[in-house]
Amino acid sequence: GETTDFELLKHQLSDPDIKDAQIINWLHEFRGSVTYLTKEFEQLVNILLKLPWLRRSQEVVEEYLGFLGNLVSAQTVHLRPCLRMIVSHFVPSRITIREDDVDISDSDDDDENISNNFNTCHRALQAVARYVPSTPQFLMPILAENFPFINKSERTLECYVHNLLQVTMYLPTLRLQILELIIEKLLKLDVSTPQQDIEDAEEAANNSDREEKSTEEGLFDMEEEEERKGNKVVSCHSERMAHPLAERLDILMTILFSYIKDVCHVDGKLDIKNTKDLYRDLVSVFDKLILPTHASCHVQYFMFYICSFKLGLAEAFLDHLWKKLQDPNNPSVIRQTAGSYIGSFLARAKFIPVVTVKACLDLLVNWLHKYIDNQDTGANAYCDVALHAPFYSTCQAAFYTLIFRHKQLLDGNLRKGLAYLQSLNFERIVMCQLNPLKICIPSVVNLFAAITRKYQLVFCYTIIERNNRQFIPVVRSGMGGDLVQTCTNPLDSFFPFDPYILKRSKKTIDPFYQFWEELSAEDLENLKKPIKRGTSEDEDDDFLKGETPQNDCVVGIAPNSYELNTLSPVNSIGSPPDCCVLYPQ
Repeated sequence: GETTDFELLKHQLSDPDIKDAQIINWLHEFRGSVTYLTKEFEQLVNILLKLPWLRRSQEVVEEYLGFLGNLVSAQTVHLRPCLRMIVSHFVPSRITIREDDVDISDSDDDDENISNNFNTCHRALQAVARYVPSTPQFLMPILAENFPFINKSERTLECYVHNLLQVTMYLPTLRLQILELIIEKLLKLDVSTPQQDIEDAEEAANNSDREEKSTEEGLFDMEEEEERKGNKVVSCHSERMAHPLAERLDILMTILFSYIKDVCHVDGKLDIKNTKDLYRDLVSVFDKLILPTHASCHVQYFMFYICSFKLGLAEAFLDHLWKKLQDPNNPSVIRQTAGSYIGSFLARAKFIPVVTVKACLDLLVNWLHKYIDNQDTGANAYCDVALHAPFYSTCQAAFYTLIFRHKQLLDGNLRKGLAYLQSLNFERIVMCQLNPLKICIPSVVNLFAAITRKYQLVFCYTIIERNNRQFIPVVRSGMGGDLVQTCTNPLDSFFPFDPYILKRSKKTIDPFYQFWEELSAEDLENLKKPIKRGTSEDEDDDFLKGETPQNDCVVGIAPNSYELNTLSPVNSIGSPPDCCVLYPQ
């Protein structure tokens, strides 16, 4: 019952000015007495775990690591507190800065030994895992609990994610769960920062920079002249994102891409086994988190990046998505999203050769024809998004792929290319009772119509005009009396591989990415050339006889009719524009 000496011991260990020699002596004593450090001495153990051992000499660090190993092997009851202590050091320590009589807590970024401290933490974790084989199952909940909130500093998030990925190197059984945890947090960041918000923030930042420069003009004219004479003036744009959450996401995506590259490459060469194993883990995370999430902008690019390493991986990913799309047991929304991913991946991935594009188009189009065979004469043979969403999503994927890849499909041998495109029989798909042109995004429909008309594959304009008549126009006085269509994106679809706009991590993606090439003036003229009256399409279309509008053209989409601009790619940099192609009379 005598506690005086015990209290004195606790006081000594809690003293921030305790000397290294004292710590080493006490730790040495405790290492020999770990069998006595049972649950009732939890308070003493907690004091020992709070010792600032990382900032001490190497002798203290080694003695402390030895103590931890002895403690968890003899008293597994203290395993969780030990793991919590180690994981708490995965972020820079907090320091208190006093400014104007106010204490401000911040992360200590100036600590030169921060990298060594992290390495020591990983040594400690490895030692604990060596003594207690069940460490991984106790560690994972602690890693999830300690994940910093997304509003914490970039440095804190960066260090924590880096250390989590480091854990996967020596505890491979946790890799899938750790990747899932990181990608889940990245996804929250991604959906909290819509692309439009990021672009607006960048534009505002650029405007303010220009204003600052314009106010300074004239002050340093002479210096600038001297600079120009001596050497060229190089303008360097900051790599920081103006939007704070986008900046955090950019840093973390860069770390994730680096990790994928490091795991898949050994001594600069692609390691097939490592790559396949990581691919399986990433596909599993993709299925669980990414596929059910609507309109994420950047996180899904981890699949794009790993598929760029080897064509076999890209084909496996397409096959995986294809199985999701055609399986009627999957929820309609998942099948629909899988269709969006297929179309966007085929259109945007520069590393996918034409032969693979053709194979995928064949699969998509054949499935569409079978779907029409089954539905076109039944009771549900009418245009309805709720009934046929996967069908419309697949149509849009096929149209989108053709828009981006038609030049490559026709390249080399134009006759063979045209024969291949005619064999796909797009005319039957466009003319069917399900009317896909009414449901797909207008920008995609307009470009598809222009391209297929140019190569005389299918004539879409009579159907587009008929569909436009069925929309009830709404005049909004706030928009200056502009015509607004009721809904321009009934599928609520998006293109997952639309242009990547995070500045740092963008450098990893850009070499593999197919940007939208703006149509030249000549191409636009070719697409707009009117077809003479009296063609078979006009003659056969009873609905339009005598009702063709007399104005010069019918614009496919009103200038301000995009209410859902964040859900579709039409306003994104590098995406097909809202192409106002002239309809023939």
